[in-house]
Amino acid sequence: MGEGTATRRTAARRRRAVLVSAGRGQAPYVHPQALVETRDIGPRTRIWGFSHVQAGARVGADCNIGEQCFVEAGASIGDGVVVKNGVSLWAGVTIEAGVFIGPNVAFTNDPRPRSRVYHEQPAATVVREGASIGANATLLSRIEIGRYAMIGAGAVVTKSVPAFALVLGNPARVRGAVCGCGQTLRFTAGRAACACGRRFRRVRGKVEPAV
Repeated sequence: MGEGTATRRTAARRRRAVLVSAGRGQAPYVHPQALVETRDIGPRTRIWGFSHVQAGARVGADCNIGEQCFVEAGASIGDGVVVKNGVSLWAGVTIEAGVFIGPNVAFTNDPRPRSRVYHEQPAATVVREGASIGANATLLSRIEIGRYAMIGAGAVVTKSVPAFALVLGNPARVRGAVCGCGQTLRFTAGRAACACGRRFRRVRGKVEPAV
């Protein structure tokens, strides 16, 4: 075995040991090649290599921030959020608990951007609890993604999305409804039952859990 191979294996074992140790405790894990300037990070969160979290950003508990991500001061991430590689979250973006953000999703915070033109307040975008955003989707600012909505890969979202809605395309349009588990819902007489056991109803065009 060459010296270089042995060194790489030793380094890999050390990284695994650090990760296992962090996973057993309450402290967040920050990869040695990540730049994390905020102290507002919840327990058991993992932030991977080449990601940058600025001071003034908030990251909740039990999150996973993938490689090459950027979280700007003023962005907020709730508990249990998964952010895949290559995502930038700008000031004014709020991500609630349990959200999934696929690789290379693009957020914005300025509807009329110009070089070196600064605004007192960034435009807000809110992604509600449990929503999922597919890879390479683009979200314009000043919109809200409803609870457990599903944004298809590559969609360009130009307006707010209702809870439990499935949206696809450019520009994104509502193409159906999904359960909290992610399965497509099929309605009959305004009612739908998912295989997972959850039940839904459609009221004035909006999907909501049935009591």
